[in-house]
Amino acid sequence: MTHKKKLAILVGGGPAPGINAVIGAATIRAAVEGIEVVGIKDGFEWLMKGEVDHVEPLTIERVSRIHFRGGSHIGIARANPTTKKEYLENTIISLLRMDVTDLITIGGDDTAFSALSLDQHSEGRIHVVHVPKSIDNDLDLPAHVDTFGFQTARHVGVEIVKNLLVDAKTTSRWYFVIAMGRKAGHLALGMGKAAGATVTLITEEFSKRPLKLKTLVDTLVGSIIKRLNDGRRDGVAVIAEGVVLDLDPADLAGLAETERDDHGHLRIAEVNIGEILKHAVEKRLKELGIKSTIVAKNIGYELRCADPIAYDMEYSRDLGYCAAKFLLQGGHGALVTMQSGHFVPIPFAQLVDPDTGRTRVRLVDTASARYAIARRYMIRLRRDDFEDAHETAKFAATVNLSLQEFREQFQYLVEDEPPAFHLDDPALDLAKG
Repeated sequence: MTHKKKLAILVGGGPAPGINAVIGAATIRAAVEGIEVVGIKDGFEWLMKGEVDHVEPLTIERVSRIHFRGGSHIGIARANPTTKKEYLENTIISLLRMDVTDLITIGGDDTAFSALSLDQHSEGRIHVVHVPKSIDNDLDLPAHVDTFGFQTARHVGVEIVKNLLVDAKTTSRWYFVIAMGRKAGHLALGMGKAAGATVTLITEEFSKRPLKLKTLVDTLVGSIIKRLNDGRRDGVAVIAEGVVLDLDPADLAGLAETERDDHGHLRIAEVNIGEILKHAVEKRLKELGIKSTIVAKNIGYELRCADPIAYDMEYSRDLGYCAAKFLLQGGHGALVTMQSGHFVPIPFAQLVDPDTGRTRVRLVDTASARYAIARRYMIRLRRDDFEDAHETAKFAATVNLSLQEFREQFQYLVEDEPPAFHLDDPALDLAKG
């Protein structure tokens, strides 16, 4: 006699708009097949301790309208069952005690690695699939495939930046907006480019490691100088929070003692990079004889539990449907994706970086046209500013420096500037017929 299937769903990592849409769609798809569905509360937190009471029955009636709302109907946690073999085995045993045969995990790269480990160590006892979630958009999916939640987070973030741009101009001040993005700058770049922020800084654009705080400070000061040269005392800089991870620890006193989460990641919220940059930039400007009002603002928690926009509602429901159907048809050990309108499972093994043994992270491609266009619209010191002595002299005069002094202090910033952007010749040939 075939053992009747029972589906469990859990959410790991941080919140992202669309979680409830995945939960709802997966539950409905399984329930219409007569499959019992349960929600595991608070991610892996209780399972890895051997506790099986933190569950919620999921039915069509309970989930039919939860896709409208942000947050997670069954909670969320960053608990990591892969830190100890005991935790991993406890998690598997806990699921088996609940008669779970199939598991859908929803989360980012860390939860994906946990899902991979569970699927491998259960040795067929439990089938696992993973639905990629991240407002950071940093899972290693094909370049044209977003993680769900990213588009909503960007949309809400852009609305905030738009308002700050108006306030900045009205009050003649600068805003330093710190955007979420631990490992990659997709969200910061997406917000900054769409809103038309004055300048956006992401960790991928800097080649030298460790990154010096002075480089970030001078980049921002250069933007302020260039803006002043155009008669403007206002601006908005969007900065990916992940730059703090690449900064030289010597530049950030106490960084080594900062608290870390269950996956070993620095709790970036404990390092107020916005205030650090604000004070460092103000000090540098004062040295140059410039007075500027700067306000540091973190944007992140406002985005994570926003109600999903229509795109993410539809997208996430598709992912939830496919995750459940894939499991019901005997599939497992894969990440669930929708590519050009089609379901494409990506085997867990393809997600692993052979050098680290962890899931790969997708970074911003700074050689892409998308990044080149974003960079071209930013107000920041560029290579051609230093190739034109007359232009350079104007910036130098703005801060009462000689031409040579200005070059010595700021020209190094263009070392990481990408080559000039040109349209591909094949594209031009096609357009010409």
